[in-house]
Amino acid sequence: MKKILQGISDIRRYFHRNERPIFFISATNFNLLGIDEWVKGFKYICYIDCYDGQHPNVFVPSEIPHPEFESIEDINNYLLEHKEVIDYIKSHGNNPVAVFLMFDEKTEALCRELGIEIWFPPANLRSRCDNKMETVRIGNMAGVPSAPNALSKVESYQHLRALAKEHHLSDDLVIQTAFGDSGHTTFFISNEEDWNKHADEIVCDPEVKIMKRLNCRGSTLEACTTRKGTIVGPLLTEVVGARELTPYKGGWCGNEIFPGAFTRQIRDQARDYTFKFGEQLRKEGYRGYFDLDYLIDLDSGELYLGELNPRVTGASSMTNHAAFAHADAPLFLFHLLEFAGVDFVFDVDDLNSRWSDPDYIDSWCQLVIKHTKDSVDVVTQAPASGIWKMNDDGSITYNRFDYHRRAVASEREAFFLRITGPDDFRYEGADLGILILRGRSMTDDFVLNDRAHAWIKGILDQYQASPLETAQVEAAPTAGAFKIL
Repeated sequence: MKKILQGISDIRRYFHRNERPIFFISATNFNLLGIDEWVKGFKYICYIDCYDGQHPNVFVPSEIPHPEFESIEDINNYLLEHKEVIDYIKSHGNNPVAVFLMFDEKTEALCRELGIEIWFPPANLRSRCDNKMETVRIGNMAGVPSAPNALSKVESYQHLRALAKEHHLSDDLVIQTAFGDSGHTTFFISNEEDWNKHADEIVCDPEVKIMKRLNCRGSTLEACTTRKGTIVGPLLTEVVGARELTPYKGGWCGNEIFPGAFTRQIRDQARDYTFKFGEQLRKEGYRGYFDLDYLIDLDSGELYLGELNPRVTGASSMTNHAAFAHADAPLFLFHLLEFAGVDFVFDVDDLNSRWSDPDYIDSWCQLVIKHTKDSVDVVTQAPASGIWKMNDDGSITYNRFDYHRRAVASEREAFFLRITGPDDFRYEGADLGILILRGRSMTDDFVLNDRAHAWIKGILDQYQASPLETAQVEAAPTAGAFKIL
């Protein structure tokens, strides 16, 4: 008879004694930072060496020739076909498990060939749920409202205006195509001139989401739907479109978590909506980790569903390191538990209630720094991953190597995770790295504060680059190549 895990302490003990090898395969380990300290046998297989070989649980194979990557899925498939990776996985024992940020049907086929079990819903189901139009429909079934919208193919500017009038939308519109992230496929249309800039990207889609443009604030919340119910994390603020961080007007570029970030009414409503959405997702066949972006209408106070991310996300490192995660367990452990094939019992309502208590929230922020200039060059010098310290004059200096964000001792220190390093191309939209700090990065008006400005400048000042040589021009990536975080 199999033993049933009774409560949080049993679940924590189960993963501390885990014997099954589990691998997070991705460009970097950023999204599941620190999970290796909760799960015995959890390793990272990465394409980018963020730690210069110093992280004990990160494996980066040597570079071999490959076609130009066009997606994170391409990176993962390259890794799964790499002999050094295959040997590394086999060296850790039988019945390996893989988790990913993104994967596709080819990834699934490669894992089957290698005898690796994927602990996520199938790629085709994830893709269906990831479609922004499908998100609206799932939300409607769950009783979770989206901002006023129309779902339709758009053939011309005149057709767009007719649709807006039919559905009682405003003259200021936001159009989103089915897939995309961080502002790459979000278009702000107020007039025909705006339309002409983006028409080619809009008319080719069989269906787009046309929304009334809101005076709104973005927020995000991660959750995990399990057979015992949906576990809901805290509501995080979002840093969106900050010019110092991203070239994309609607682009995500960071988060904050702190007590009192939202009113009790908004927090409770977001938690209720997310629970309902998670229960509907399970009816659709989806289970495990997911993220919902919400829009708070600052004029009406209404909370609207924005997007679904059926995966771990850029906010996962915040959710899984919050005070409540250390008091109980990281949210991602419940995802692993759902796929581990063990019976478990715990009170989901009690856990959700506890995690909504401001006493379980500490104050942290993260800033995703991209190259914002319309230029391409090659990095010759880059800041190392580890703990950086801010001096009295506002400059920053490297203090020590570490790969734990909790090693940040005060608001005068920060953990920097380098993504773009020496010899890498630096192009518009390239992820340079992530800064993780104690305290806030925004003012109460939700614009970057002076401390954030100083840290961003300090990190950017550490980068040096040289112009492209003739032989490098053809190999250089195009601007905004693809998502890796």
